[in-house]
Amino acid sequence: MNKYLIGAFAVAAVAVAGWYGAQSLTADDPASGPVAEGAPMVEVAVPAQLSAQAKQGEGYFNVACASCHGADAAGQDGIAPPLVHRIYEPSHHGDMAFVMAARAGVQAHHWPFGNMPPVEQNLTDGEIGAIIAYVRELQRANGIF
Repeated sequence: MNKYLIGAFAVAAVAVAGWYGAQSLTADDPASGPVAEGAPMVEVAVPAQLSAQAKQGEGYFNVACASCHGADAAGQDGIAPPLVHRIYEPSHHGDMAFVMAARAGVQAHHWPFGNMPPVEQNLTDGEIGAIIAYVRELQRANGIF
């Protein structure tokens, strides 16, 4: 078999798996009925203790991010994705991806929510860094990395 054909098949398989995974992340659970728009998309275990930087980040997150990404970054169905999700682990979306999204917005590429606009608040680099620390500590507490 031609190595290019094998490569094309592998790329197609990864694309289909990614599409299926995204569909299963947003599908309603038939056992529980339809999910109301704005409902949390994931269950987030909040650590008992946050670092000082993450605690500050929680406050900044609640002001600048939670209206879309939900309390504790659990996402809101029909509005914005959860940041406590394997898609946003540091090896896939590094800290700079969060900085760039806050500053310039981001084109939709993983979820069906549409493009994210830049964050309206003029956050400093330190405030964004604290938000990232908060999200990363939530991710760690939930086994993301």
